[in-house]
Amino acid sequence: MSTGANKAIARRFREELFNTGKTEICDQICDNQAVIRGHDPLTPDYGAGPQAFKQVVSMYRTAFPDANCTVDETVAEGDKVVTRWTARGTNLGPLGNSAPTGRKVLVTGVDILKIVKGKIVECDMVWDAAGMLQQLDLARSLSASA
Repeated sequence: MSTGANKAIARRFREELFNTGKTEICDQICDNQAVIRGHDPLTPDYGAGPQAFKQVVSMYRTAFPDANCTVDETVAEGDKVVTRWTARGTNLGPLGNSAPTGRKVLVTGVDILKIVKGKIVECDMVWDAAGMLQQLDLARSLSASA
């Protein structure tokens, strides 16, 4: 596939999927063996494939039902796409073992995707989880329980 087509899949992943919470999109853009790596202490290992992606999206959409992600920049070469993004939302649902705080957050991150034959086969999500926890005033409670 062209780098333009791969960029469109990456944008669809970050903006359409995370903004709408329509997890059936995962079946369209994720390979059955797709690996997702959260690289943060908040995102559990949900396994592989579209179902894993659905669980990640559902977890964050439950915690931030008004979540809005914006793709700020996308770079693609071959089968790799790197997307820099910004997300905003209000913590109105549980996040892990923490009760909703009602606080608004602004978080930045990067997705590194490998896309083969129109499907995401690998996803590395690197984002400012610590900054989000600080904004939610949860950083101290999590470090105290560790």
